[in-house]
This record gives sequence, C-alpha cells and structure tokens, in this order.
Amino acid sequence: MTTVVELGISADRLGLAHTFDRVSAFEFQIGGMIGGSPPLVWTSGPDRDSVRRALEADPSVDVIASVADDGDTATDAETETGPGDRWLFRLEFGDGVKLFEQIVTENDGAILTARGREGRWTVKLLFHDRESVSACHELLEQYEFGADVTRISGVDDLASARTPLTETQYETICKAHELGYFDVPRGVTLKELAAELDISHQALSERLRRSHAALVSAELSDRSAPMEIDP
Repeated sequence: MTTVVELGISADRLGLAHTFDRVSAFEFQIGGMIGGSPPLVWTSGPDRDSVRRALEADPSVDVIASVADDGDTATDAETETGPGDRWLFRLEFGDGVKLFEQIVTENDGAILTARGREGRWTVKLLFHDRESVSACHELLEQYEFGADVTRISGVDDLASARTPLTETQYETICKAHELGYFDVPRGVTLKELAAELDISHQALSERLRRSHAALVSAELSDRSAPMEIDP
C-alpha cells in the first residue's frame, strides 16, 4: 500500500541550524526536494537582508541565487518588508540533506515537501509500502538522524491523512512516483507520464504544480503525537 509519512528532524542534523540561530522567526518551505538539483526555497523572517546574510554564512548550505519578488536577482539594497513577506532562494544543501535524500530514494521513497520552523524540519515522504518505510526508518536511526514520526497514513485512508490533495492529485503523485518520474535520472518523462494518465502535457504540469503548492501551504502549524513504525 502506498504510504505517506511525516517526519520531524532537528536542523542540527539536516541543516540550516546556523540560520535558525541567527534569524528570529526564520521559517522555510520547499515544494518537493525532487530531482537532485538545488531546490527553490521560500523563506520568511524579519527582513530579506537578514535572511540572505544568515544563509550565506550558514555552513550547511550554499546560496545559488536570491530571487526577488519580480523574478529578478535580488540586490543588496534594503527593501521594505511587512508581516507575511516571503523571499525565494535557490539553495544547495550539504551532506546532511544529501545523505537523507539518498536513504529515502534507495528505499523507494520520494520527498514530497519539507518545511522548517523553530529549529526543526518537517518532511513529508511518499513510499510504495510499509516495508520500505520501516527499512528507511532503520537507516535513519542507524545514521542518528533522530527522526520522529508525526504522521503515517496509507492511500486507503486518505481522509485520515488530512492531506490537502484532491483524490486526483494524490493519485497523480502516486503514479508519478511509481513510474520513476521523481527518480534521478527520471524513469519517465513528463510527456510519457501524461500519456500514461491520458491527459495533456500541460494539464499534467499544472496538476503537479498545484499539488506541490497545496502540500507546501497545508498545515504549517499542525502538531500531532509521534507514531510508531512497524519493525
């Protein structure tokens, strides 16, 4: 059974701990760490300049680009900011995230979303079955990630998972994962995946973008009790 797992992991183990220490109220959101390339990361904090400087000084990441709201590269000039403002960066993460990604992908998993606040990452993963979940969790324990399972649900209990995805979006993500669209290198192209789902290339692209957007924005302040993974 396809399984969605949500994990909580300290920033000391995955990355950005330095930025959390330096920037009050720092938060970030990533709409899927998929494909091996440096992801686009939405950030928030007191102001863009403080966030940028902290990221540039953080040994766990390299800032590839800082993107302004209008799509141009940001400059060092101060800009007016207000509550709820967010800034987009392309970040290359270090060894902690790379090892985590390797463990997940080698156990037939995919990283759907990642977000962080108060010095802690929340990562949502997709697996083909519970056996893969258990194998992945064992390796995370072996490498001392200190991962806490905060939610685990199967495709048959979509409602209890409280996922923001529609049934069609969920099935699309599952099919993409099953056919290797999120693998490196990809096992199927977007065009081939669209043909498999019998929809247009453009419709599939929009559906994937909306799915990622829904996952990123959902339940940012949600908390639930840790759950056990079957041995």
